[in-house]
Amino acid sequence: MIGRAFGILAILGTLAAPAAAEPRANQLFGAKRSASAHQPAAIGTYAKGCGAGLVQLPESGPTWQAMRLSRNRNWGHPALVQYLVDLSAHARKLGWAGLYVGDMSQPRGGPMTSGHSSHQIGLDADIWMLPPARLDLSRGAREKISSVSVRTADQKRVNGNWTATHHRLLAAAASDSRVDRIFVAAAVKIEMCKSARPSDRKWLQKIRPIYGHDSHFHVRLKCPKGSPGCQTQTPTVAELSKGGDGCDETLTWWVTTYLDELKNPPKGPKGPRKKGARDYTMADLPRQCAAVLASD
Repeated sequence: MIGRAFGILAILGTLAAPAAAEPRANQLFGAKRSASAHQPAAIGTYAKGCGAGLVQLPESGPTWQAMRLSRNRNWGHPALVQYLVDLSAHARKLGWAGLYVGDMSQPRGGPMTSGHSSHQIGLDADIWMLPPARLDLSRGAREKISSVSVRTADQKRVNGNWTATHHRLLAAAASDSRVDRIFVAAAVKIEMCKSARPSDRKWLQKIRPIYGHDSHFHVRLKCPKGSPGCQTQTPTVAELSKGGDGCDETLTWWVTTYLDELKNPPKGPKGPRKKGARDYTMADLPRQCAAVLASD
């Protein structure tokens, strides 16, 4: 009888034991050190997806250096890698030595263990605002050197680090047909709105203001051919700017209402915390990402 009781208790204990938590997708993708053995494809959305067959931007080239190599985030769709090579060559024509390239994607994309919510499908890249003084930095030096902010502390204007070459570089970056949009600090967009020529402003709608982008600009490419699972971002830049250049009240909001709300957050009921990129499990990602993750 006692043995039977212990058996029943053991069964009940097993039934009551909580199921093991499903591993977070960022830990799984962050552990991969190489790309998947697939044809290149961007899968899902920029902030919820993965990248098949990504390629690595070489650590150094004639007109670029990849920074923070310890992160292993200098991977992207071949379209992104080629874009960065092309833009860095143009930077040299403008008078810079080239470009310092920050985070792109992990070897198989996916959510990251730290930092970005996006950069998940191999089509995003951060480019430093710091004009390279040299392109032969050691791996160690690339971990220590930092970019420079180009906006004032009050976030309303560009500072002395901003130059006409920054403007020309961003104009060229946004004018490329491969680009969907480029994220910058609001102060940068405001300055570019002031100095852009009246006859050449269409590309300005691709320059989008956002917080936290004072020391780099974030390039996002359009979904490339051969990526049927890639989802274009909405609203489009044309919709956001109502067909214009985005130099309107929506831009002013970033240096008025937004800054006011940072100092005095609006009061109101707080709902449950929204699930973020570092909370995702594989069930949250497109089903193709399981094959990307499992590839040898």
